[in-house]
Amino acid sequence: MRDLPNDSYYVASANAGPVRPALAGELRADLVVVGGGYTGVSAALAAAERGMSVILLEAQTIGFGASGRNGGQLIPGLRWSARELVSEFGEARGGAIVSLALSAVDRVAARIEKHAIQCDQRWGHIEAAWKPAHLADMQSEAEFLARDFGWDSQRMIAAQDMPSHVATDRYCGGMIDARGGHFHPLNYVLGLADAASNAGVRIFEQTMVMAVDAQTAGVIVHTDHGSVTADQAIIAADSWTDRVMPALAGYTIPIINYNIATAPLPNPASLIPGNAAIADSRFVLNYYRLSADGRVIFGGGEKYRQTPPRDIAAFVRPFMAELFPQIADIPIDYSWGGNVAVSANRLPRMGRRGPILFAHGFSGHGALITTLAGELMAAAAAGETHDFDVMADIPHRRFPGGQWLARPLATLGLLWFALRDRL
Repeated sequence: MRDLPNDSYYVASANAGPVRPALAGELRADLVVVGGGYTGVSAALAAAERGMSVILLEAQTIGFGASGRNGGQLIPGLRWSARELVSEFGEARGGAIVSLALSAVDRVAARIEKHAIQCDQRWGHIEAAWKPAHLADMQSEAEFLARDFGWDSQRMIAAQDMPSHVATDRYCGGMIDARGGHFHPLNYVLGLADAASNAGVRIFEQTMVMAVDAQTAGVIVHTDHGSVTADQAIIAADSWTDRVMPALAGYTIPIINYNIATAPLPNPASLIPGNAAIADSRFVLNYYRLSADGRVIFGGGEKYRQTPPRDIAAFVRPFMAELFPQIADIPIDYSWGGNVAVSANRLPRMGRRGPILFAHGFSGHGALITTLAGELMAAAAAGETHDFDVMADIPHRRFPGGQWLARPLATLGLLWFALRDRL
């Protein structure tokens, strides 16, 4: 898997932070966390708040992976609708999954407020209907969530009212959720890392994990220049999980998403009047929002090969121009990509193997759920397993085809869904 450079708008506008050392030598802790993204940092922070001694290891820098590259869209829930989850798993079990997933909104908001994280967080997320049938599904889902879960922050937008939310004529309506929103994704995880350090977490960057060995009583994590012995470990490496712990390989495949940030618009409110984040209802979706300094941050298209396009901006621009011909020729100041780990059922995979807890496969829907996953694993490490077990009991399977065919077969399936969008 190719590690993409992180020369993004987020890096250019990141809050200042400390330079953290690499691990050298042998250390001991109650808990060792592998991965410095939302999941790992949230887990480390929550565990430290419970009184554990915690060491966090990051192969690059905090937020280097998807946590520092994503579109910054805060979308409540999971890839499956609440109706699908309840239908598949039953009212009790499915309802518990839905309730936990929705709780991620308050968890993220609480972290931002508690630690005074400066991440340009804004409320309001719109799901834009590409087809009339999608609009009908949104209506049914909103009614179900309000009736069965008290989630009454959603309201429908008629086609004729969409221009008051987004300046394009390509949608046939939509649904806005006042409890969704957007933020600066890298600054959120940097703020979490500062809070974790203040809580006593020892964070080591530029520290490559070579092996994770479960012992009779505990675990040893071997790195390129040292090791950590701990009672328990949390693997929070998402797209890089198979490198850290090969036994977990095969449950996800990496898909590369690409984003651009335009030059600041002269009148950004004319494009997105309410400053909501917007994602459309296609399988291969467009998603976009305004930055704090008035740029359009736009993600569009997916590539299933690991070789990035020669010109990322040229790859993404047509998707933006299709929706917004009025800014088709605007300069693009930044363009970047990042791996998304997608599971076979597009639901996050969480579990435990002896003293090792793990979470991965957030399938492009992880800006909120990852904080939940980290906090649930920290609770499980402390012996509070009920909510963790709810998520860990979601069934998963490896992608079919083994080492050589899994990726081509999964790509064919994803391409079929993309073709269905067009048809």
